[in-house]
Amino acid sequence: MAKPIKKEQRQVETTGHSWDGIEEYNNPLPRWWVWVFYATIVWGIGYTIAYPAWPLITQATPGLLGASTRADVAVEIGAVDAANAAIKEKLVAADLTAIGADPELAAYAERAGAAVFRTNCTTCHGSGAAGFEGKGYPNLLDDDWLWGGTMEDIHLTITHGIRNTTDPDARYSEMPKFGLDGILDETQIAQVTEHVLAISGQGHDAALAAEGAVLYADNCAACHMEDGSGDRTQGAPRLTDEIWLYGGSREKIIETVTKARFGVMPNWNERLSEDEIRAVSFYVHSRGGGE
Repeated sequence: MAKPIKKEQRQVETTGHSWDGIEEYNNPLPRWWVWVFYATIVWGIGYTIAYPAWPLITQATPGLLGASTRADVAVEIGAVDAANAAIKEKLVAADLTAIGADPELAAYAERAGAAVFRTNCTTCHGSGAAGFEGKGYPNLLDDDWLWGGTMEDIHLTITHGIRNTTDPDARYSEMPKFGLDGILDETQIAQVTEHVLAISGQGHDAALAAEGAVLYADNCAACHMEDGSGDRTQGAPRLTDEIWLYGGSREKIIETVTKARFGVMPNWNERLSEDEIRAVSFYVHSRGGGE
C-alpha cells in the first residue's frame, strides 16, 4: 500500500478523499486546457447556428449558411447523370437483343444493371441472383423461367411485375386452391401428389400415382401441360425437373396443391427509369440463365 503523504510534504490541499490510504491532490486544471474547453463550447454553439443542427417537427434548423448535404448529393448525382446522358439515350434507343453486340453499351449496361440489382433486387433474389430455394424467390442463374428468359421476356417482367395490383399489364396467373376450395379431397390430393412425384423422377407410390394421373389430366394439365412441361404464357412451372420454387418434397407438393401459391413481384416502371430497367434486364440475362 502507498504511504500517506506527510503534511509537511504537501504543497496543495487534497480532495479529502482516501482510497486504500491513497490521497488525491486537489490540483486546478491547466489554464490552457480550460480555455480550450471554453473555446469548444463557443465553437459548438456557433456551428449549430451556422449549419443545420436542431431537429424540429418536419425538418432541422437550416442554419444561417444554408448548407445542405442533400443538395450537395443532388448536385453530384446531376453531374453523373449529365455525364451519362448520351450512353443512357443510346441504351434506351437500342434494340434489346443488340445491346450485347455493342462493347461500350454492354459494358455500361453491365455495370449500371449490377448497381440497380444490388439496390433493388437482392432482397428477394439474393446478392448472387440465386434466389432462395423453397421460399418462392426464383433463381435467376438457371434456364428455368416461369415467364420466359429472353431479353424481351425479362424486360417485360421487370417493367410490369407479376400479380401486383398497381400495373394493369402485370403478368398474371392464379393457381386454384384445390384443397381449401374443396375442389379435391385429401385422398385425391395425395394421389395427384404421387403422380407429380412420378413425373419429376422422385420416389412415389405407383398405385396412387396411376390414380393421380387421371386427376392431373382433369385438373392440372391445362396449365402444366399433359407431360408436366409447364406453360410460360401462364407462368405455370415445369414439373418434370428438380427445380422447385416452393420445394418439391411430398409434403411441400401437398401444401402447394392444397393452398396454392401466389407470389407477387412489384412493377418497377414507377421506380426505375427505362434505361435502368434495360440495364438490369441485360445484367440478369447475362448471369448465365438468360436465353
